Amino acid sequence: MQMKHLIIFALVGMAALLGFNLISGHQRDKHREMLVSNNSAEAETVIGTGAKTGENIASQPLGQQPKAILDDATTQIEHAQRAEQQRVAQVANAQ
Repeated sequence: MQMKHLIIFALVGMAALLGFNLISGHQRDKHREMLVSNNSAEAETVIGTGAKTGENIASQPLGQQPKAILDDATTQIEHAQRAEQQRVAQVANAQ
């Protein structure tokens, strides 16, 4: 194979990869925007509860703080699991 054929083949391959990347990136951005719009209300709820519980932990005696931290983490995990289940249900309904 001659050198000019290799160069042409490489340029055509790079153009194909660039086109695929642009199309794929655009679809990924659409999907990301949809997820952000669906989860914005859930995120605000989790952030609000996290700030309240952080203040509650600091106001407790030192002996109670480790248990309060674990309880706070457990609560946040449960909220995240519920939100994930809701997202899975939405995706299942959409398909």
